Amino acid sequence: MKNLILTFALLGTFQLLAQDEPTDFLSAEFHKGRREALRASMPKNSVAVFFANPVRNRANDVDYLYHQDPNFYYLTGYKEPNAMLVLFADPQTGADGKTYTELFYAQSRDARRERWDGKRLGPEGVKAKLGIEQAYDHHEFKNSTVEFKKFDKVLFFDFKNDARDTPDDADIVDLTQQFREKAGIPANFNGARETLYSQLRGATEENFKQVAETVFARYGRNPAMRNDEHLQAFIKAKDGKEAMKVIKNMPQLPSNLDMSSLSPKLGKLRMVKSPEEMKLLRKAVEVSCVGQAEVMKAMNPAMSEMEIRGIHEYVFRRYGSEYEGYPSIVGSGHNACVLHYVENNRPRMGSDLVLMDLGAEYRGYTADITRTVPADGTFSPEQKAIYEIVLEAQEAAFKACKPGTPMRETTRICREVVDKRLVEIGLVKAGEQHEYFPHGVSHHIGLDVHDLSDGGPMAEGVVITVEPGVYIPPNSPCDPKWWGIGVRIEDDLLITKDGYELLSKYAPRTVAEIEKMMALPSPLDGYALPNLDKK
Repeated sequence: MKNLILTFALLGTFQLLAQDEPTDFLSAEFHKGRREALRASMPKNSVAVFFANPVRNRANDVDYLYHQDPNFYYLTGYKEPNAMLVLFADPQTGADGKTYTELFYAQSRDARRERWDGKRLGPEGVKAKLGIEQAYDHHEFKNSTVEFKKFDKVLFFDFKNDARDTPDDADIVDLTQQFREKAGIPANFNGARETLYSQLRGATEENFKQVAETVFARYGRNPAMRNDEHLQAFIKAKDGKEAMKVIKNMPQLPSNLDMSSLSPKLGKLRMVKSPEEMKLLRKAVEVSCVGQAEVMKAMNPAMSEMEIRGIHEYVFRRYGSEYEGYPSIVGSGHNACVLHYVENNRPRMGSDLVLMDLGAEYRGYTADITRTVPADGTFSPEQKAIYEIVLEAQEAAFKACKPGTPMRETTRICREVVDKRLVEIGLVKAGEQHEYFPHGVSHHIGLDVHDLSDGGPMAEGVVITVEPGVYIPPNSPCDPKWWGIGVRIEDDLLITKDGYELLSKYAPRTVAEIEKMMALPSPLDGYALPNLDKK
């Protein structure tokens, strides 16, 4: 009777909480379907293990706002820390004779902590709300009888090294350590090093020099990898036989431990968005577009970068967006030439261009949109010239966006247009190498702003960005009239059966559209706060 009363009490608690939460999260059925799809791709007699993101500390006793690991969220819908998911390729039989294909370990209910930090689901909540029947308290994993060493493959991601150990003996630090011991993962395991070694093991006597160049180019900036004795020996090998000897002498993990297979498997799943996902992703894009439009109307030369950022993020929150998908970028003048400028602390923008790269995250899915506008509402001749080059490049790349096109093709097309037009306006000489367009153009978006994919060509149902840019920092080797101009235009596209759909069309893109929007009145016109600097 007591258990029955407790069950009803818990169900009542979750029903009450559900009344105070948004109702448009992904469904439990969606997450279950993703687990089943991943299981179907796993090899026979294999197991996959996932951990929730750790809590990150901001300073002293203040932590950053918690954000779940996107893969963990994709598979479960769980939004709390200190949890783990175990998926089995084949049905397992429990001590009670019942079969199961998954185990979930949720952080404990704790009345004292919940008084401070909010309600926790606990195992019963995971069952009731997320539909995962084999849910247990995370303290139970320590005594789990799962024999990881018996599986032909144990699939896992590299471990996070920025988690704080807490007094709870089943926090994420303890869960990962317990798993490592159960799976036979060596104490000195280093994920980056294992990735490096796996790439070296793919070399042959014939191509070892090419592999050495490729691997060193990738890891040469990492002191720990650059100074690795086996990498150094491989690079210095005199011939293929010596390189093969180096490979043979490299330490090797137990053969059933697999740290490389999960990412491409999940990338293949996550890159193609379902209708349920697209509903949320469209909302994130639309919210971000409204933010761009409202800021254009509100902007004036006396505003600060931080103020502009604040208007964007207010619009995000007004529509129920929980987070920004990435740190907001508002760079005016020369700050726009810093690709990932996030300080946003220039106090006044004057007549400079303002590059605004911001994306709302809505129910886990993030947009990624950039607009560049003149702070005073009108493009100067030089600003307009650079802007229209970038816009032309983007429009040319749009035409290639369809199933079967390699992602890199958008970058090639944009570079071709930019290089040609920069010569025409005299900013560079024909054939001259320059650094005014230093980045690629397209990437997937979804649960991550640089979302997982299988690395293949564009396909129906994927959502990508197209974001060419031209950046001319002060003291560049060109006429000073161009200095301090930075332009990026970034839009989000859904690849369709025959082409693409421009999801971010609501945010003005052309010079005429931007200047027209900036001439409109804003609800913030005349809004003033008290002057706090009066003495």
